[in-house]
Amino acid sequence: MDFAFSPRCEELRSELLDFMDSHVYPAESVYASQIQESGNPHSHPAVMEELKTEARKRGLWNLFLPHKTKWTDGLSNLDYAPLAEIMGRSHIASQACNCSAPDTGNMELLTMFATPEQQEEWLYPLLEGEIRSAFAMTEPAVASSDATNIECRVERVGDEYVINGRKWWISGAADERCKLFILMGKTDPSAPRHLQQSMVLVPRDTPGVEIVRSLPVFGYQDQEGHCEIIFTDMKVPVTNVLGTEGSGFALAQARLGPGRIHHCMRCIGAAERALELMCKRVTERVAFGRPLAEQGVIREWIADSRMEIEQARLLTLKAAYLMDTVGNKGAAVEISAIKVVAPNVALRVIDRAIQAHGGAGVSDDFPLAGMYAGIRTLRLADGPDEVHRRQVAKRELGRYSSVEVPPDVGRR
Repeated sequence: MDFAFSPRCEELRSELLDFMDSHVYPAESVYASQIQESGNPHSHPAVMEELKTEARKRGLWNLFLPHKTKWTDGLSNLDYAPLAEIMGRSHIASQACNCSAPDTGNMELLTMFATPEQQEEWLYPLLEGEIRSAFAMTEPAVASSDATNIECRVERVGDEYVINGRKWWISGAADERCKLFILMGKTDPSAPRHLQQSMVLVPRDTPGVEIVRSLPVFGYQDQEGHCEIIFTDMKVPVTNVLGTEGSGFALAQARLGPGRIHHCMRCIGAAERALELMCKRVTERVAFGRPLAEQGVIREWIADSRMEIEQARLLTLKAAYLMDTVGNKGAAVEISAIKVVAPNVALRVIDRAIQAHGGAGVSDDFPLAGMYAGIRTLRLADGPDEVHRRQVAKRELGRYSSVEVPPDVGRR
């Protein structure tokens, strides 16, 4: 396997590192202040538009999209990995470069499966950074780790779909710039399990959409919000279906693979920043007559963090390489593996950094507490650890199984 980055990647990486130092890190405190001053945790800080303008000027825009389109040149997954890692060092960098979830996954779906008319209405404004979007799949009443469980009903009545259901943890929906929901619901409950679901494009201002609340994460209200939404007798034209009726489950899998590895890439960046903060802190603080950096346990934390980050990075690069060479389906198990490994590594490193900072580590004076809260959700988002471990174990056990298991076993 060749993990060498292309000249184009190296050029973008150099530009992005400079952008982070000169614009992103200095803007973090401004971003927080502007939100606080607005009195609305979901307001859009003016400094973000300044960052977006600068990013576009530098060519640091829509880097995530591996498909060549009339709007983008496309980067390989392997080339995007170091760029996403750098952006993962700050909670505002991805949005500044129009590379933040859930928009990235939604744009990939629209690129691959939308009609030209749907692309013109929704994909182009998203690629331009003019609007934002949300992905409405998860529901409070069922275990949504199994997407076939969803109960939101999408019934065809003439030339319209009538939608009824409740969703929650719909990231991005609290942002006033969110104009589109890609909703997953059941169009045919009598069809085979994986053909019952469809995806429908729902404009946010459609009558019958009620945003109930924005859910906090460990007490934090993220700028984009994570919302509970009720859809009551909401109607959209049948032309708003994405792909075809019954293709929702397949589309979800196509969307979630790249989204999962993007999260992992950013996790590594967050872990790197946490390690950097820890190293700076322990060289500046003295306890019991000597710098913390000279304490044996601190050196173990630093060594373990470095080794774990390197291991996670290599597995992420392997998964990205396989996505480029054998496709997302061929890399599915490696994606599942890194989806477990990367968030857990990042959490361990951040936790050590918090401990090294003492009381300051759990305050808002440093980014560590917020980083921990955000990354802890990734052990649940896009499939919990247990589901991904199940996928890895299934392949391993398949190497030793001499008996073919009937496909209906266990489906009662």
